[in-house]
Amino acid sequence: MTDPAVYMLANLVIEDAARYRQYEKGFFPILKRHGGSILTFDDQSVTLEGAAPPQGRLVILRFPSEAAAREWYDDPEYQALSEHRRAGTKLAFLTMVHALPARG
Repeated sequence: MTDPAVYMLANLVIEDAARYRQYEKGFFPILKRHGGSILTFDDQSVTLEGAAPPQGRLVILRFPSEAAAREWYDDPEYQALSEHRRAGTKLAFLTMVHALPARG
């Protein structure tokens, strides 16, 4: 039985677009190296019920397993790159959500 996929949800407000662009430039090769993909991002998400996250960008990433997601996040190259994100944005949350396990 294989591990279920996981999704990373991030909500951030871009405060310094130039610093965030530096982050984006190096982001995709590292994401791909860990088997991750970007499903979508939205700068104008709509909350239908409950407390809305801060206005800003909502990003949804997919990884083949929790191990792959943790390896991506813990990757020293990603952590170094993420300093640009930390400097250029205000992060509300970065949350891991597990997919339903395969039925069988």
